[in-house]
Amino acid sequence: MLTRAKFYRCMLFLSIAVLSGSTIDNKPVIANKDNDAEKTGIVLNIHVRQFVNHYIQENWEALAAVKQRSARPFRLIDSVFSRYGLPKEMKYLAVIESDLKTTAVSRVGAKGPWQFMPATAMQLGLKIDSLHDERTHYYKSTVAAAKYLKDLYSEFGDWYLVLAAYNGGPAPVYRAIHRSGSRDFWTLEKYLPAESRGHVKRFIASHYYFEGISSVAML
Repeated sequence: MLTRAKFYRCMLFLSIAVLSGSTIDNKPVIANKDNDAEKTGIVLNIHVRQFVNHYIQENWEALAAVKQRSARPFRLIDSVFSRYGLPKEMKYLAVIESDLKTTAVSRVGAKGPWQFMPATAMQLGLKIDSLHDERTHYYKSTVAAAKYLKDLYSEFGDWYLVLAAYNGGPAPVYRAIHRSGSRDFWTLEKYLPAESRGHVKRFIASHYYFEGISSVAML
């Protein structure tokens, strides 16, 4: 398990790297050597470094608890995402959506590890009736999530925008693109709802916690 000592060594390294003009800001957080699928291109850059540091410190125990029980769900998600040609890194979306729990239910009625609303779930082929709610079925809901993420990426061509659209729907993302005149997330983010901005940054922080800290701490 990652220790706080490793975390603080990592943060020290990052601070030194930034002060010395290191190119770490342009370096992908994740480099899964065994993943032949397309990479997300998500980076730990100047826009989110402070947020990532704060988020991991504030949520250390919760993230560690998720990490302890993540092996089985991650194997399932990796298998499905590989089949659909998605970056395996996108599995961390389920961490910020539900802590990987099938029993997770939001205050607005989203349910399951991928937190689908009923209408979206049924559009994606999941069954919801008085006897069944396939949003809580890990395999079936993950297949639905893969299809949805693949569709969103075909629509936007950028994983930051996909994450924002997954959270708040495509319409707010299109409005932000129109108002900013840009498809660059860091240019248009101020035109997005606060929840969607935070959603993207929480993903980057969780992404970094699960794969970034251990590799940087060894440098």
